[in-house]
Amino acid sequence: MAGTTARLSLNQRRWSRFKANKRGYYSLIIFSVLFGLCLFAEVLSNDKPLVVHYQGGWYFPLLQSYPETTFGGEFLTETDYRDPFFRKRMREAGNWALFPPNPHSYDSINLDLTQTAPAPPSRQHLLGTDDRGRDVLARLIYGFRLSVLFGLALTVIGTTIGIIIGAIQGYLGGRTDLFMQRFIEVWSAMPELYLLIIFAAIFSPSAALLLILLSLFGWMGLSDYVRAEFLKGRNMDYVRAAKALGVSNTKIMFRHLLPNGMTPVITFLPFRMSGAILALTSLDFLGLGLPPPSPSLGELLAQGKANIVAWWLSLGTFVVLVGTLTLMIFIGEALRAAFDPRKT
Repeated sequence: MAGTTARLSLNQRRWSRFKANKRGYYSLIIFSVLFGLCLFAEVLSNDKPLVVHYQGGWYFPLLQSYPETTFGGEFLTETDYRDPFFRKRMREAGNWALFPPNPHSYDSINLDLTQTAPAPPSRQHLLGTDDRGRDVLARLIYGFRLSVLFGLALTVIGTTIGIIIGAIQGYLGGRTDLFMQRFIEVWSAMPELYLLIIFAAIFSPSAALLLILLSLFGWMGLSDYVRAEFLKGRNMDYVRAAKALGVSNTKIMFRHLLPNGMTPVITFLPFRMSGAILALTSLDFLGLGLPPPSPSLGELLAQGKANIVAWWLSLGTFVVLVGTLTLMIFIGEALRAAFDPRKT
């Protein structure tokens, strides 16, 4: 009970120190709000209406697909809600459709552009279109969500693997630690970019493939810190006492040593996540990332490079990418200061 109270008091002091860092605290709030909004990207930006009221009936196109015959058409294919026929039906008495604030999806192509794509910002497309006539704002919203989710998944997988391997190395030591260190040295010398190019040529690109390949290399930086914490803690008196009482190695490692060695893990999480987002963006920029028409920040940057005159392509992506990485760095700095053992 006393240990739980002491740990709670320590966590409260850390949270107070984190809140005292205004830059990091407000960065966490801004990032959480933006990410929370982008989780509902389909509600914010979509070429399908949220609700349709037609001849006394209620329809929800985001949740269910409706054929054109539902709204008086002749075809059994899914309704094109941007079609003039559907718009005309919605102007009839008693009928209406509620569209999202940005009535474009990340893969919807505007075939009625009055200018050559990429088209500049206008009332119809607030941030312009890309070279295929797709709305840039929609692709930024969906791309931000995809990048953060990919960064979270890669961070969780890499952190889990790094903790397990570092814990085994540090706790067992001896030959186990020696052999695993030599393996890490050899594995870290592997040309990661060349492997990605080879696998991209053999397999069809996908988010799962990228996640697996990047996870194979993403754990090594963290395992060294966990290993050092376990090497330092395995000879302490409470660990020896636990061994004398017959406590299993697994319980000692993950119940006693790991909570005391989580400081470097937690403080590095935002930096690792920003690195994962940047890695996905770089691969997409090089054409080795997600397959089209996936919403990708790197693909928008590549379009901006290919279309120098279309400044809106590079500017919007630059603001989203730099803003995201800046927020993550500020959060990481605040966490590092909050977990600093030299501060009371």
